[in-house]
Amino acid sequence: MKGKMKVAVMTGARQMEWTQRDIPQPGPGELQIKLECVGVCGSDLHFYQDGRLGNWVPDGPLILGHEPGGAVIAVGEGVTGFAVGDKVAIEPGVPCGTCEYCKKGLYNLCDHMSFMAIPNERDGVFSEYCVHPANMCYKLPEGMDTTEGALIEPLAVGFHAVLTSGATVGQSAVVLGCGCIGLVTIMVLRAMGITEIYAADILDKRLNKAKELGATKAIRSDQEDLEAFCRTLPGGGVDHVFETAGNEKTTLMTAKLIKKGGGVTLVGMAPNPEITYDIGSLMGKEAQLHTVFRYRNLYPTAIAAVSGGSIPLKSIISHEFPFEKVIEGVAYNMENKQDVIKAVIKF
Repeated sequence: MKGKMKVAVMTGARQMEWTQRDIPQPGPGELQIKLECVGVCGSDLHFYQDGRLGNWVPDGPLILGHEPGGAVIAVGEGVTGFAVGDKVAIEPGVPCGTCEYCKKGLYNLCDHMSFMAIPNERDGVFSEYCVHPANMCYKLPEGMDTTEGALIEPLAVGFHAVLTSGATVGQSAVVLGCGCIGLVTIMVLRAMGITEIYAADILDKRLNKAKELGATKAIRSDQEDLEAFCRTLPGGGVDHVFETAGNEKTTLMTAKLIKKGGGVTLVGMAPNPEITYDIGSLMGKEAQLHTVFRYRNLYPTAIAAVSGGSIPLKSIISHEFPFEKVIEGVAYNMENKQDVIKAVIKF
C-alpha cells in the first residue's frame, strides 16, 4: 500500500503530536504490515514522562511503541512463508546477525541491535503501518488474534526470566512487583509447573490480578513484612526471587528472601544503575544471581504457550484505547499508574 499514514510522534517530555508520513514500502526480505494492536510499555511511559530513557536521549522526534501485532498487506522480494492477510506478532529488535553475540545465539546482546522506539535505531509503531524483516515476524496460529500477538513481547521477557532462573516443578518463588512483567512472570511460572508463588506489590488492583492468575498469596509489601513472612517458609525462604519492579528497595531485599542454594533473578532495571547490594547474604547462602536483558529465541515458545491455552495472556489487559486516542491514552497511563495494569492501543 502506498500513500500517507497517521503517526503519533513524541517531540519532547510530555509532548506528543499527530503528523503524517509516507507509508513505508517493503524492501527485499521485509513485510509491510497494517498495525492492529500495540501494547503500551513502561519504557514508552519513561520516554514520554522524561523525554529520555536512561542513556537513550532522542535527538529529534521519536515514534514510541514496540509491542506490535498486525496483518500482512504486502510481501517483499525474496520472502517465503508469508502471504497477504497473515496475522503476525512482530519481534521489535532486529539484530545484525554477524557479530560475535549473534553468532553465539545471544542476539539480544547484539552490538548493532536496531530496536523499535529507540533513538537512532528504529521507529516505533504508534502508526498505522510499518515494515519489518520477515525473519523477525511470526505467523499467528488459528485461534490467536493480534492483541495476543502484541503481548507476546512482554511475555517473552517473562519466559526469559523464568528460563534463566532455572526454576523447576516443585520449587517456590516470590515475584516482586505485579505490573505487566510481574504478571507475565507469574503466568510463565504457573505454566511451567511452579505452583507455590508469592506475589508482592503495594497496589491492591495488581495483587488481585496476581491472585486471579494463580499466585498462592498476595502480599501488600508496604503493610506486611515480606522478609519475616519468607523466614516462616520451609528452609527459611523461597527457591527463587524475581525482581520485576525495577525498584531499588525491592532489589536490595532479594537476597534475604531466598533459602540457601536459591536464586535471585533481576528483571526490572532500577533507575540508578549503581546500588549497594547484600552480597554477604547471597554468598552465605551460596545463592545465584541472574540478570536478564529483553529476550532471545522465545517468540515461537511464547506463541505456542498462548495458542495452546497454557497462558491467558489477554487477562492482563486493563485498558484499551483507540489509535485516534493514543496521545490521551499514553498520558492517562502515565498519570494513573495505580489504575493501569496493561494498556493496549487498538486500530
